[in-house]
Amino acid sequence: MRESVTAYIALGANLGDPVAGALKAMDDIAAIDGIALLKRSSLYRSAPMASSGPDYINAVVEVSTRLSAPALLSALQQIEQQAGRERPYPNAPRTLDLDLLIYGSASMDSATLVLPHPRMLERAFVLLPLFEIAPRCVTAAQLQAVQSQAIARIGKVIAGSDPQSRAGMPLDPGSSPG
Repeated sequence: MRESVTAYIALGANLGDPVAGALKAMDDIAAIDGIALLKRSSLYRSAPMASSGPDYINAVVEVSTRLSAPALLSALQQIEQQAGRERPYPNAPRTLDLDLLIYGSASMDSATLVLPHPRMLERAFVLLPLFEIAPRCVTAAQLQAVQSQAIARIGKVIAGSDPQSRAGMPLDPGSSPG
């Protein structure tokens, strides 16, 4: 049997009821055989990047999994499909977007999966929720680099995050976008 690996998954949605969609996706991830959901970040609201449409609702979850990275990605894509995800063009508005950010210490660059996620360090909507639940995965310099991006925490920590770990965070997750 494969040893468990800690992985981080970003969730985003801006169509339909994105809050309900993000929360359901967390439950769907937890229900995947071979996964234990360890932590859920707060929910955050952010403006679309390189796109248009309504604001996104974002979060990050920490899981322990025995699935390989490609198998985990496949399971996440099935959840996206069940949520009605379509990919008409890059950065299109979506009912659900699940990105595998980090899979243990793995580095991978294939046609279907790049780890760590190639754009995660450019996105406040990934770094803030990730910092909330796994501060060791994000540096102050990385947070500083995305400080100009509009983002607001809209929900309290759902489970498993230590509020003390947010002390001294360079970005104010409670500030309003804009």
